[in-house]
Formats: sequence, structure tokens, C-alpha cells
Amino acid sequence: MGFNCGIVGLPNVGKSTLFNALTETNSANAENYPFCTIEPNIGRVALVDRRLNELAKINKPNQIIPTYVDFVDIAGLVKGASKGEGLGNQFLANIREVDAICHVIRCFDDSDITHVNNKIDPINDIEVIETELMLSDLETLNKRKNSIEKKVRAGDKEAKLIFEIILKVIDQLEDGKPAREINFSKDDFFIVKKLNLLTFKPVLFVANVDEESSVDGNDYSHELTKLGASKGIKTITMSAKLESEISEISNIEERNEFLIALNLVESGLEKLAKAGYDLLDLVTYFTAGPKEVRAWTIKKGTIAKDAAGKIHDDFSRGFIAAETISFNDYIKLGGEQKARENGYIRTEGKEYIVIDGDIIVFRFNV
Repeated sequence: MGFNCGIVGLPNVGKSTLFNALTETNSANAENYPFCTIEPNIGRVALVDRRLNELAKINKPNQIIPTYVDFVDIAGLVKGASKGEGLGNQFLANIREVDAICHVIRCFDDSDITHVNNKIDPINDIEVIETELMLSDLETLNKRKNSIEKKVRAGDKEAKLIFEIILKVIDQLEDGKPAREINFSKDDFFIVKKLNLLTFKPVLFVANVDEESSVDGNDYSHELTKLGASKGIKTITMSAKLESEISEISNIEERNEFLIALNLVESGLEKLAKAGYDLLDLVTYFTAGPKEVRAWTIKKGTIAKDAAGKIHDDFSRGFIAAETISFNDYIKLGGEQKARENGYIRTEGKEYIVIDGDIIVFRFNV
């Protein structure tokens, strides 16, 4: 498993171009007119994790299986979308199904590509999108509030708690504050999460700049980065047009040479994937052997018994132990056998918290 990220933004900001580049497809039909993305396009992208290659060199497996990210390209939102403007708010429902929201913001000048508001203004673009998401959440919460009022009047304690939280969130949304910026107690946090609000989802900003600004950014992207920092939101600067060119280079070595020539340390996909992992508190553990080397994605803080269940329910149900070695030790010693001989394999119990980079052999019996 990986995570899924909804790519949202105003029309003609480069969403579909970015989607095409990240998934190395042209399925999003990027064209220079609003609403060219009618149905949400979904692309599954293998995460680049160089540790897989290191493990493969030692194990020489029959197959290498990475973890994946699902990118969902959602049609452009416009002011009034929550009231049916543009292509309507049916697209907002698609956003509810994703784990994180990736706001693509236009940070480049190009007279050949129209802007829906006829001006380049990253801050205003963000405000338009956030406003529509908040309005959609307000509609959702007011419906939910009305549906449980009868239970509240009847003295239902759980309904009363949910009702009070809903009122608190409505109050903040009406004041222009998204749900993710509200401080909740641990118990309230899980209740709000179940409400599946658009503005409660974690967010990334992607500053889509011109090719010349892909390394250092420009005034537009710097302004967006500053706004993001004030809200605790990470901003990734990249050029969707340049990423499209990079995606067309199928040879990995040639692609890396192209990146070096552009003074880029990594591609936009790698930057976005790493930022997404950090945003969602995800970590990776590995299983390695002659049959396959495989990456598994779990939430940070996951215990060994639950991590085992990602492979198969039987692994969790019949869990005995997790034989574990760190990635660095595994590579330094040249594999599992040498690690055993030198006493580097740790036998961990079901409550062990799996660490990013752990290589694990699960022992189980059902």
C-alpha cells in the first residue's frame, strides 16, 4: 500500500500536465482550456526508493516490488463550485476519498495559456480553492447537525458530543478557518476525522513554475512558500512542463544525467512522494529474499503485529515474533545470513514499533 493524493487547483494551472508527468502517461488529456479533465483520472506510481535497489543487489530476487502512490487528477475548481459553478461540486466528492490534498498553484507567466481569473495571483488562487472546500464542509456539517438534533434532544450522550464538535467546527469555518487549523483533544480529533471533512485533510502546496525557475523558484513561488510556512504547509517547487520532459526519458541513467545537467537533485515525483510520506507520517519496512524484495508502507508508530497484517491476515493472527535488522546493518553485513552469524538479528515481540528501513522476517503459526 502507499497513499493517495488528490491533485486539485483552478483550471489551467498545470494539474493535468503534472499528473501526466508523474504517471508517465498522457491520459489526463492536458489541453489549454478550462475543464479539460471531466472525470477524475487515477494513476498509480511506483515510489522511488533507492534502498530497494541496494537490497536487490544482495538478494538477486526474481522480482522487486515497490510501494505505490495513487494520484487522482480532479477537475479544476472555480469560485462558486460548491454552489454548482463551473462543472459543479460533484468533483468535491472525489476529494473526500483521498488521503491528502495537493494544491497545484500556477506560478508562471505565459500569455498563451489563459488563467481563469485573467491574472497570476497564487495567494488569491489558494483562497478561492480553500473557500470552496470550506463552503462544502459547511454544507456537510449543517446537514449532519440537522440529522442528529433529534437524538440530542432525546439525551443521547454520543450525539451530544458530536453535535458540540460540529458547532465548534462550523463556527471556525464561518470565520474562515479550515478544520485542520483547529486544535482538538485526542478524543475529539478522531470524531472530527470520521466526519471526513475536506478542510481536515493534510495539504501540500505545489508551486508550478517555469522551467528556468525549477531550481530556485521565482517571486510567485516564494510568496506561496511564505504563505505555506505561516500555515504549517510544505511547498514543493517544480515545473510541470519540465517534469513532462523528464518523464519521456525511459532510460534511468539518461534521466539521471538530464537531472544533473539541470542542477536538480531529484525529480518532482521523488520530491512529492517524500513530502507526502512526511505529511502522512508514513514509513517503509522491507521483506527481502531470493523470491522478491518488497517495500511495505505503514503509519509511523505501527506495531509489529499490525505491520505483519499488511502482508497477510494470517501473519497478524498467528504472530509469534518479528526477526528484525536495520537497513544499514543489513547492507553493511551483506545480507540476512551474515547478520545472523554476527548477532545483528533482533527478535521483537508484537508490541515492537516498526522503524523506517527495518528488514523483517515474521514468524507466525495458524
